[in-house]
Amino acid sequence: MKAVRVHRFGPPEVIALEDVPKPEPSNGEVVVEVKAAGIGPWDALIRSGKSALPQPLPLVLGSDLSGVIDSIGPGVEPFKVGDEVFGVTNEHFTGAYAEYALAKAAMIAPKPKSLNHTHAASVPVVAVTAWQMVFDFARLSSGQSVLIQGGAGNVGGYAVQFARLAGALVIATTSAKDVSYVRSLGGVGVIDYRATRFEERVKETDAVIDTVGGDTLDRSYGVLKRGGIVVSSAAQPSNEKAEHYGVRAVFFLVQVTTERLRKIAELIDAEKLRTEVGEVLWLDEARKGHEMLEGAPHRRGKIVIKVAD
Repeated sequence: MKAVRVHRFGPPEVIALEDVPKPEPSNGEVVVEVKAAGIGPWDALIRSGKSALPQPLPLVLGSDLSGVIDSIGPGVEPFKVGDEVFGVTNEHFTGAYAEYALAKAAMIAPKPKSLNHTHAASVPVVAVTAWQMVFDFARLSSGQSVLIQGGAGNVGGYAVQFARLAGALVIATTSAKDVSYVRSLGGVGVIDYRATRFEERVKETDAVIDTVGGDTLDRSYGVLKRGGIVVSSAAQPSNEKAEHYGVRAVFFLVQVTTERLRKIAELIDAEKLRTEVGEVLWLDEARKGHEMLEGAPHRRGKIVIKVAD
């Protein structure tokens, strides 16, 4: 089978399309015939050797996938061969840029019926990240307010929608070209971060959802009310600054589970959650996708590899 591998860590040039043996499922695993695979920033971290997890070489890149179950290992319930599924491969976030991929049964779920495989592959990591930020850590509820840093991004766009579904007043930062898009997702107050410093407009908010990091995260503590929380998927927050402002600060690594994926799929099929796909590439164009992660021009939305029609 064809798979996108790296034999050494480095820039997109290390990516190669190769012939490798088709995987066999072990206990608790399935083999998925991959129809589409998502490309995300974590893939670039793994490719460049900056992953927080040990990554033995050579490795097949990619974690987000959507496809059809081809074979099943022992101890797998309730999936069967032929089921259409979406999710991620494993805790190492590797193996999805391939014609067939091993996936842990506990990290996949039935594909949303209303989505094709390309759109389904765009969902898992970014949507579950946003879900955890909004519901598990910030625990937003009706009547609260939240500032979402990077509201037009792949995680930020889901965070805006989840916060709206929770009943919170949603304020978000974005660039001027995406203001109307973020409003359409549920942002009530949308700030063009290049034109206005968000701290001049936002005060005493209950939570900050940060998908940007850096200076944006550093300036976020001061807009929270005492006892508020900043949740970042982009950088480790400063405990000193959090203590100074009397707020809580959380950084986490996403945990994709069947249960979270099922809930997200239900919202998608109920037309309560929108997906956003950007560039769609073929398997032999994976390097181009990583060049886009490094800054090459591309459209808003998740970059997806279409592995099969």
